[in-house]
Amino acid sequence: MIGRMAARKRPVQRRSVPAAASPHRQAQTGLWRSIFIVTTLAIGLLAVYGLSNPGKALPSPQPATTATPGVTPRSGHIGIIAGHWGNDSGTVCDDGLTEVSVNLDIAQRVESGLKQLGYQVDLLQEFDSRLTGYRAEALLSIHADSCQYVNDEATGFKVASAANRSTSDRDRQLVDCLTRRYAQRTGLPFHAGSITYDMTDYHGFYEISADTPAAIIETGFLYLDRAFLTRDADKAAQGIVDGLECFLEQQTP
Repeated sequence: MIGRMAARKRPVQRRSVPAAASPHRQAQTGLWRSIFIVTTLAIGLLAVYGLSNPGKALPSPQPATTATPGVTPRSGHIGIIAGHWGNDSGTVCDDGLTEVSVNLDIAQRVESGLKQLGYQVDLLQEFDSRLTGYRAEALLSIHADSCQYVNDEATGFKVASAANRSTSDRDRQLVDCLTRRYAQRTGLPFHAGSITYDMTDYHGFYEISADTPAAIIETGFLYLDRAFLTRDADKAAQGIVDGLECFLEQQTP
């Protein structure tokens, strides 16, 4: 009996044990599991947003803005043209001093001063492509007068606006503020007799938007006022800043 039963006994089958997964495969599995979870959560959040805000688009990211530390932004956008910059030298003195270098120096100081007050400022070249249809609360082009001796009366500054524009009232207010504040700050006389057609028919007046008040200033003569324009450029720039602030804040000149 023992021998017959042994003949009928089936061999025991052993189950194969799978080899342990490698660390690399485990990392891949974990990565895909994480991606699946994040994707699922994102879809769920989008669905919840859509149900709670029907018909409303997802908010788009806003561009980062830069602000001067410690300065409270003001509601004012100003364009400053540095006369002749990017085009030519302007008038040239015998020793090589150029009008454009004086204009740009003062314009950059004006830009800095206005930004310190919290205004938004665009520093523009003479024939800047941005001038076409340009819109702002004010536009000012900065220039200087002749480097040649004219006479002993050729000293001082002048401010002018376009001879005929739809914003003529606002232009006059801008000119009035600049004239009075620049004179107060610098002590230079207003030289009205040398305002020329080139100033009142300045090209920039007719390139910008018709509703942008605009003016042009000749900060002084590069012959008799040279020392002031080159050594006291901060004072010249501050006079312009004072005038623009007067206009933008609707102060009484």
